[in-house]
Amino acid sequence: MSDRDSTSPAPLTLLSVPQAISRPAVIQLVFREKGALYAAYIPSLREGGVFVPTSRDYRLGEDIYLLLTLPDDPQRYPVAGKVVWLTPANASGGRTQGVGVSFPADEKARVLRMRIEQALGTSISSSKPTQTI
Repeated sequence: MSDRDSTSPAPLTLLSVPQAISRPAVIQLVFREKGALYAAYIPSLREGGVFVPTSRDYRLGEDIYLLLTLPDDPQRYPVAGKVVWLTPANASGGRTQGVGVSFPADEKARVLRMRIEQALGTSISSSKPTQTI
């Protein structure tokens, strides 16, 4: 955590949009800072992915629809992903509860992955801890 005054915006804004049970969840992730994006991005997944902090219960393989906004980028990127791992409440090491979501193997996700990696630049290879695997 960084020292920030209480008037600064949070580095990540998470908005959950309720949906009917049969439809995938829709979650809006707004990354305001590169540090928050770095902590959530999962480059080790074949198509890329992100960690989504949430207390909602998900199952592996469940569809999840994300609307991502990257730092300094006004565009929202829609992603129809899948839950690939779960971090439960009270996980060891003080890990944040949530899910890992893999991006699909399509052109839109490829462009998103490229934009994320451009935004992160050389920090993508940092050894700083993240919320991911």
